[in-house]
Amino acid sequence: MTLTSPFPTQARVVIIGGGIIGCSVAYHLTKLGWTDVVLLEQGQLSGGTTWHAAGLVGQLRSQSSMTTLIRYSTELYSTLEAETGLATGWKNCGSVSVARTEDRMTQLKRTAASARAQGIAVELISPEEAGQLWPPMATGDLVGAVWLPGDGKANPTDLTQSLARGARTGGARIVERVRVTGISTKDGRATGVETDRGHVAAEIVVNCAGQWARKVGLMCGVSVPLHSAEHMYIVTGKIEGVHPDLPVMRDPDGYTYYKEEVGGLVMGGFEPHAKPWGMDGIPDDFEFALLPDDWDQFEILMENALVRVPQLAVAEIKKFYNGPESFTPDNNFILGEAPELKNFFVGAGFNSMGIASAGGAGRALAEWIVNGEPTMDLWPVDIRRFAPFNNNKTFLHDRVKETLGLHYAMPWPNRELDSARPLRCSPFYERLKAKGAVFGSKMGWERANWFAPEGTAAATEYSFGRQNWHDAVGREMKATREAAAVFDQTSFAKLLLQGRDACAALNRICGANVDVEIGRSVYTGVFNARGGYESDLTVLRLAADRFLIVSGSAQPVRDFDWISRNIPADAKAELTDVTSAYAVLGLMGPCSREILSRVTSADLSDEAFPFSTNRQLDVGAGLCIANRMTYVGELGWELIVPVEFAAGVYDALFAAGRASGLRDAGYYALEALRLEKGYRAWSRELTPDINAWQAGLGFAVDLQKPGSFIGQQALVAAKGKPITKKVVQFTLDDGDPVLWGGELVLRDGVPVGEVRSAAYGHSLGRSVALSYVEHGAGIDNGFLSTGRFEIDLAGVRHAARVHLRPAYDPKGDRIRPQPLTASAA
Repeated sequence: MTLTSPFPTQARVVIIGGGIIGCSVAYHLTKLGWTDVVLLEQGQLSGGTTWHAAGLVGQLRSQSSMTTLIRYSTELYSTLEAETGLATGWKNCGSVSVARTEDRMTQLKRTAASARAQGIAVELISPEEAGQLWPPMATGDLVGAVWLPGDGKANPTDLTQSLARGARTGGARIVERVRVTGISTKDGRATGVETDRGHVAAEIVVNCAGQWARKVGLMCGVSVPLHSAEHMYIVTGKIEGVHPDLPVMRDPDGYTYYKEEVGGLVMGGFEPHAKPWGMDGIPDDFEFALLPDDWDQFEILMENALVRVPQLAVAEIKKFYNGPESFTPDNNFILGEAPELKNFFVGAGFNSMGIASAGGAGRALAEWIVNGEPTMDLWPVDIRRFAPFNNNKTFLHDRVKETLGLHYAMPWPNRELDSARPLRCSPFYERLKAKGAVFGSKMGWERANWFAPEGTAAATEYSFGRQNWHDAVGREMKATREAAAVFDQTSFAKLLLQGRDACAALNRICGANVDVEIGRSVYTGVFNARGGYESDLTVLRLAADRFLIVSGSAQPVRDFDWISRNIPADAKAELTDVTSAYAVLGLMGPCSREILSRVTSADLSDEAFPFSTNRQLDVGAGLCIANRMTYVGELGWELIVPVEFAAGVYDALFAAGRASGLRDAGYYALEALRLEKGYRAWSRELTPDINAWQAGLGFAVDLQKPGSFIGQQALVAAKGKPITKKVVQFTLDDGDPVLWGGELVLRDGVPVGEVRSAAYGHSLGRSVALSYVEHGAGIDNGFLSTGRFEIDLAGVRHAARVHLRPAYDPKGDRIRPQPLTASAA
């Protein structure tokens, strides 16, 4: 837009923010044919955070969908200059990551296997080979390294300008020096923006405001949980051995990274304890600006850099950069349509990964805008993974100190974050803590992961092998299989749908038929238009017009958003989040019936209380909804208890159950028990890219029920086609190794998939896993039965056995032969 062009008063899409993310979204919208796009930047393009980014582009991420986004970024950056005529500074120089310790080398070996599972070129190399690739490096203290030839680097400002030119060529208008002061809304939708130059009406508003994205969100009641922290690096003069094609180098044990710049080095890093900034807000005019040098904060990085690159001791320090960047509570960026406001999208909080992610994230968000829903699994970055409490300033300030350092912290299996806890506690928290519970956190809830034996420290000692809770969890699992255990499952998401049209509305959303008798419970998938899983739920019919919906702990915002958006506007149906109103106790195991019968007057026999039904029960002096389903493959009930009765119900169960061997058990045991039975979990095996046939859950889909449901056409179309990707259960032949998830699966020596979930199955005496297996010609029982399968665990291949029926199934499944998500056992 030229200086003489009139200020726009309306557009189909208004994008707030002219950093690399905003320009990428504008570019990709025009590529998708949406040309009526206006981008508003309060200063100049790239003037906020983008300009001082280091520009590193590393492809591999722990989630395959995130790797897909960055691989697209590298493809885009390699061709963008030819398209737009503006240089991007892209150089496919590769990257080397080094290990100082055996544990770090184990992690790099796991990284290499994960890369192969995701189709990324990778090579494990010796310290000497690493030194040849990166001559300035001292290698005497190294154990090994990994080489990723497809990685690279780019110039952030040039890249942003190139994307902006591409967007303009496609028809977008970019206006600098205009400040957004408000968001216009009507009937729960964004309708435009207010600026210091007037109102701009819009069908869609996209918040790509970087460090200001939280502030912009608050203008319209949308939570964008991010907080700025200082990120520092230095630029040196010329250093011997540095050349223009020098790879990027990362030394995570030293918290540092390095890249070539004009014959010298950029050296920066991510210290373990970060320094938050902007607690009182980010100044609007903070443009192409830096914070004061802080050599005290930088000291830990400099000390480690001198170990790795001794020449830094005498090199010229040309510039110290201290530029704030925004970080999120879990170190993943934020993408998607806000659950609080329709037609208001967010792309922000990139945790120093904005340059690497911008191409793929911009395309993914543009596709979401154009198609009305994501075109791939974006759950790791979906805005709906956060709740309003995550936007609390005190929480964000405390959490961001830790999340910045996660970039190079050891990614131990099951690693928990320690900051800003405890946050949400169930009514049983103090009781469980007194009994040795070691807690993890999910959606802010403190959840017992395992119980430390009396006289031992209630703390997890991380490792890549058997962690210190291994035997304790084995005892919890044994109690569940042979007697009974109680699991605090209060963190379950719980939604109440009620009204005259509740049944019809819910049946359109769910794949199974939920129009069942009052008192029945139904396990069902919730599907998108592509037939992939948006969620999986248990639906309890409490009355003709009232349904209780129970789903995973991480999903209340996502599920509430999906269900409410898909209830017809004229339907008489009201959805309420009642998660905090009820505690949940899972009473599971062969002795669960006799224990529960001691504290209730209800008839618990199979005839009176069959599997997949729910009843209101008196338990002790309290009341609850008892749902006869479990997640472990044993007899049991989920007791959904109003919080005011919860502690009394817990005490009554233990008073009645001690003689029968009742004990507490945690989520590590629950995870292993469900994997032994082959039960699927949403976001692990069930994702928006996986359909019911691939998941082996076709029995939970009713294609013949009256009316239609979302995703039905796609599921019908897929049913008759060969399955080329399938969820498969494996156990290792060797009883010693521990699988954690993310490992490479091979058939006859050829990579065919990755482990999605894994644990040590104490009931089986070996590790058990649920994995994706892919084969373009189709997967059937013959393919699975005839191949020689192995799982690569940190570079060592272990023979694996395929299970076409649940690996743990001593009695046979009483419901159906397929693996289920709940069982009467």
